[in-house]
Amino acid sequence: MQPLNDDDIANMMRALGHPVRLNILRIVARDRQGECCCTDVTQCLPLAQSTVSQHIKVLLEAGLIERQSRGTRNCYSLRADRLAAFDAATQRLFSGLSPVSSLEETA
Repeated sequence: MQPLNDDDIANMMRALGHPVRLNILRIVARDRQGECCCTDVTQCLPLAQSTVSQHIKVLLEAGLIERQSRGTRNCYSLRADRLAAFDAATQRLFSGLSPVSSLEETA
């Protein structure tokens, strides 16, 4: 697994900063074949197809999902490698931000 640099982490956090994009990731993740098309996502959300497409574009650019062409349709699946790297990076980041307790300061 390739570690992420700070720019990658920040881009992923920005992409995840919208509730619709979080919902899209959940929809893509629960698809039984491991990939779903924009119309599948649109059917699950009360949004226009063009709006869903814009949110998918942000997730693609952040490297959280990938696109596969299936004839005239584009299908999407999670980038498990990038999600795992993001998970590891945020764990390191947040563990480094933990406050030091007053007991540890006096030791």
